[in-house]
This record gives sequence, structure tokens and C-alpha cells, in this order.
Amino acid sequence: MSRIVVGPFNRVEGDLEVTLELDAGRIASAQVNSPLFRGFEQTLVGRAPLDALAIVPRICGICSVAQSAAAAEALAGAMGIVPTVNGKISRKLITATENLADHLTHFYLFFMPDFARPAYAGRAWHESAVRRFTAVKGDAAAEVLPARAGFLRLMGFLAGRWPHTLAIQPGGSTRAITAGERIRLLAQLREFRSFLEKRLFGDALASVAQLASKEALLAWSDGRLGDFPAFLSAATDLGLDKTGGAYDAFLSYGAYDLFPAGTWQAGQAAVFDPVAIDEDTSSAWLVSGQPRHPAQGETVVDANKPDAYTWCKAPRYAGQPFEVGALARQIIACHPLALDLVQRDGASVMARVVARLLELALVLPAMEAWVQALQPGEPFCAHGTMPDDATGSGLVEAARGSLGHWLSIKRGRIERYQIIAPTTWNFSPRDASNQPGPLEKALVGLPAGEGAPPTVQHVVRSFDPCMVCTVH
Repeated sequence: MSRIVVGPFNRVEGDLEVTLELDAGRIASAQVNSPLFRGFEQTLVGRAPLDALAIVPRICGICSVAQSAAAAEALAGAMGIVPTVNGKISRKLITATENLADHLTHFYLFFMPDFARPAYAGRAWHESAVRRFTAVKGDAAAEVLPARAGFLRLMGFLAGRWPHTLAIQPGGSTRAITAGERIRLLAQLREFRSFLEKRLFGDALASVAQLASKEALLAWSDGRLGDFPAFLSAATDLGLDKTGGAYDAFLSYGAYDLFPAGTWQAGQAAVFDPVAIDEDTSSAWLVSGQPRHPAQGETVVDANKPDAYTWCKAPRYAGQPFEVGALARQIIACHPLALDLVQRDGASVMARVVARLLELALVLPAMEAWVQALQPGEPFCAHGTMPDDATGSGLVEAARGSLGHWLSIKRGRIERYQIIAPTTWNFSPRDASNQPGPLEKALVGLPAGEGAPPTVQHVVRSFDPCMVCTVH
């Protein structure tokens, strides 16, 4: 038995280290370390409640809108107000814009460059992967960056700026859309659709959205030009369609009124119960105690704690580790392609990437319909009064999965603020029952060490870690 430390990983937001115990060149166990503690939860205590809208987006520059949306929803619950119809639509559009841009960034700039590694020289697809996906220098970067920038222009109309917009408020959005701006939003969406259909998929979005099985997916991709088909060719050649499974237990808070909330485990779907969430600090450099629901959670540092190995808490649902993300959303939404991939081979690297790209095909048409549904001239934001004492929670879906904010207000100030980010779920450490988190579980059995292929990197990146969000 030997031990190696993999990391820090490049192309990851924040720092990540993974300690691997190896037996005969295979991973026997893994410990995932989130080494950066940032303290946002403590910073919020004692502040005016609405200060959260300016502070929490700074947790991350990639998913700042998701943090804003969760904070606004928690504050709306505390205030007892309901956003206006236009406000709800606008918030869906803002969140979806960030999430889809994130899916695109992950695929082209974070995930695909690993296929250009010299370790794959000699594979039939390697030379084309080098030309297309080499970091910075590949052909794809020169095309995808302008497409992404054009798509993110939506944020100028909808949110005024990105990242760290202040447009999202408990009652909706401060950025009212005019009739002329609605036309320009539709034009930007059409432009982005054109890039996806020509370069990413090589087919209409509707055709991709209708794929219903692994067999149909591979038959569709065979001989087709496009970056998604290129990924499928490489992934199946490397066996990534059967690599990287964890517990096959999924959780989602529901997104955009398009994908429902729920859980899925052992082939069974169930209603999501927010009361069933707990945070375990057994393996974190935080004071231990009985697992607590985040509404009663604490974040108290214990930097010298024996046997701890990360700053990350271990979120659990009904005492069990659950995976979150695009694959979880699509499993719970019962998309036939996602279900077939998981039921055949488990939650593989390929299944996670397919689910993210599938959401591009599913959500962009919905965004076009939401823009059409906006009513210029009608209110975009409802107003209310902040009570002196209240509680609230905001449960939203970021690109990487389920994001929750829980706050309590006492005497007009924030008494407690707790956050569970998607990477906190997926990269969680062992809990009091010694259950590994989803990534720790997914790494067991993989080849690693000197001379091993970069399989570990593929599995880690399939979860798309954002470590600055993890311990906020």
C-alpha cells in the first residue's frame, strides 16, 4: 500500500488536493481536501439582512448569480413576499444564462483539454483532439470564447452586469426589460443557438433533446461532425461510459419551473424533503457535534482537530451521500437518455458530461419562450418590509447542482447564515459513519500513480469542482 497526493488541479476554480491510497496501482481509498477556508458565513453574521445580496455573490465569479438567487429567495421567505410574474421570469433567464454559459465553459475549457494529453498519443482521435482542444491554443477556444461572450451579453440587458449583479432582489428584478430589449434578447439567443447547432452538436437542438437511449445517442453521433460527437467517440474509446460511478443517488432542488425537485436512489424516485438535510463536520477542521440541519448549523473553526483532512463539511440527505448536478436534474426529471445511461452503466464520466450538454439543448428553447412571456410595462419587482425577527431559506440549482442558503434574523440583524454549495455535496469528506463523499467513492478502483492514464482527472472534472464555493 502506498500514498500519493494529486493536486493542486489546474483548470479548477480554487484549490483542490486528493490523497490516494494505492494498492497494486489501483485506488483503494481517497480523501478529498478543500484546503481554502474563506469565512463568508461568519462575515455575514451581525450585518443587515439585505447586505447578503452584495456579499454572497463574491463567493464565486463563476456562479455569482446562483448565489444571488439563493440569497434573494431566502430573504423573500423572511420578508413574506412573492416576486412579480416578470420578476420570476427575469430571474429564471438570468440564472439560466449563467448556468448554460458555465456548461459551455466546462466542456470546452475545463474538460476537453484532457483529451489532448500526450498520454493518449496514438489513439485514432488524438491528433484532432490536440488541434481542437489543446488549452489556449486549440481551434475551439477561438470559436467558443466569442460565442460565450455574445451569449453573456444577455446579462447586460437582464442584470446590468455580470458577475456580481445587484439586479436580483427578493421581490424579483430591478432591471425592467423594454419591448426593444426583448427583441434584442431573442436575437442573442438565436445567435447562440446557431453556434450550438453548427459547432457543438452538428444538429438541431430538438434532435439532441429527443435522444432517448445510449444506443440512440451513439448511433446519432456516428460519423457526425461536431464537438459533442467528438467527445462521445473519445469517451467510449476510453471506457468513460463505464467509469466514475459513485452511489447512483441523486438530489435536486428543482430548476426554472422546468425540472422538478426530488431524489432518486436505487431506481426509485421520491419527493424531496428539505428537513432531511444535515451537515456533518466529523472530518472537517470544524468543531464536531451531532449533525445539524443547516438552519441550525454552525461554522466554528478547529484547525488542530485530529483526523480531520478538509475544510469541507459533509452534507447528507436522510443520512446518505447524494450526488448533485445536471445528471441529477435530468434523472429526477426522468429524461429517458439520462435514465438509460445511469441504469446501464451507472453515473459515469460520460453520463455527467452528456447531461450538461443535454441541458443546453433543453433550456435554450425554454429561454426563448420565457423572453416572449415577458410583459414590458408591467412590474418587475415587488416591495416589502424586513421584519426584526425571521427565518428563510433559498434553494436553487446552479450549473454544478443544488445550492442552498439558510438564514435567521434577530433584532434586525443576521443571526445565522449557512450555505451548502454543489461542490460541498459532491466533494464532501467522510461523515461520522465513515461514508465517503460521492467523489471519494467514485475514485475507488481507478488506476493511478506513475504510468497510469489520466483517468482520475477525467472523473474529478466530470463533477466540475468549484472549490471557492465549497467552504465559502
